[in-house]
Amino acid sequence: MEGEKDILFVRRDKDGAVTLYIDEDWAAERGVDPSQLVKIEIPRELYANGTVQQLREYAATCLESLDNGTP
Repeated sequence: MEGEKDILFVRRDKDGAVTLYIDEDWAAERGVDPSQLVKIEIPRELYANGTVQQLREYAATCLESLDNGTP
């Protein structure tokens, strides 16, 4: 059985940095176009106990997988 997951909204900036947002409204409040966001499922253990850097690295890996067409 797959573990529970949480959601983050992610945007890759032009410089390659990954920015994390808790929801689309919060991103919009910061001037981000919601159409630029990608919804990423984060394993609950990582979401609860990981560092921000670990979350960014996980999200970056997910974005790369999406760009390469792999699930």
